[in-house]
Amino acid sequence: MTYKTIIVHLDRTGACRARTDLAGEWARTHGSHLVGLISTGLIDGVIPAEEILSGATDYIAESAQYLRRRAEAISYEFRERVSAGGPMSYEVRLIDATTVDAVVQHGRMSDLVVLGQRDDDEVKDITTRDLPQRVVMEVGRPVLLVPYAGRFEGVAKNVVVAWDGSRESAAALGAAVPALRHASKVTLLSCRAVHDNDADERLRVPDILQYLLRHGIQATAESEVTGIDVGDALLSRISDLGADLLVMGGYGHSRFRELMLGGATRHILAQMTVPVLMTH
Repeated sequence: MTYKTIIVHLDRTGACRARTDLAGEWARTHGSHLVGLISTGLIDGVIPAEEILSGATDYIAESAQYLRRRAEAISYEFRERVSAGGPMSYEVRLIDATTVDAVVQHGRMSDLVVLGQRDDDEVKDITTRDLPQRVVMEVGRPVLLVPYAGRFEGVAKNVVVAWDGSRESAAALGAAVPALRHASKVTLLSCRAVHDNDADERLRVPDILQYLLRHGIQATAESEVTGIDVGDALLSRISDLGADLLVMGGYGHSRFRELMLGGATRHILAQMTVPVLMTH
């Protein structure tokens, strides 16, 4: 159980550099092959008007050339940053499919997908709206989501695992085992409502701690009764513990319900302060 292939989505945003560096550090730690994935934008690209030469007559050709230059520039920077960290196995893939389709299709042939949190203030030339949400729902692999603000270095050493006994949280926990083995502190955190009388039976905390112990992971458990939003409770406790990674299941309810009524997944995706390893 390890991450032999890690795919990181590349774009021209400022946060891409930190995402690339973090993906490279995870790949080195786990002995992984790192794939830098770039959607060329030929299908879902947006070309700034100022990038097309004045007087150009073949706008389609000019647009395609701009997008190709953009993708090659991203590819060059990725190679430079990865090489600067020392020898490792890596490659770049330039894909003409839509960004979502490219990440999902190639992500299914990996062990871990690394994406950036959406930043509405960042100007992009490829439409990647809802990319994290759709990839989490569709890829069938664990997704490491990196906040657009902040600097996150090295593998996680202080990890909080959100545990509610659900299928999604069990899948996330299992997918996180390789990462948890490198942590010096693992906290299993259960946030439950005041009148949740079935929590002990559903959570089965002693059993899940033994499961982790058999994988060589020494974890502690916390149970927090909260009257506030679960997402807020998680973020608050992460801050208190000084954690540098959150592991959680994604979309325990249908995505439609979360979009309409809110939910922990949606809240964390919007407000994350540390990288989040998420699995649906």
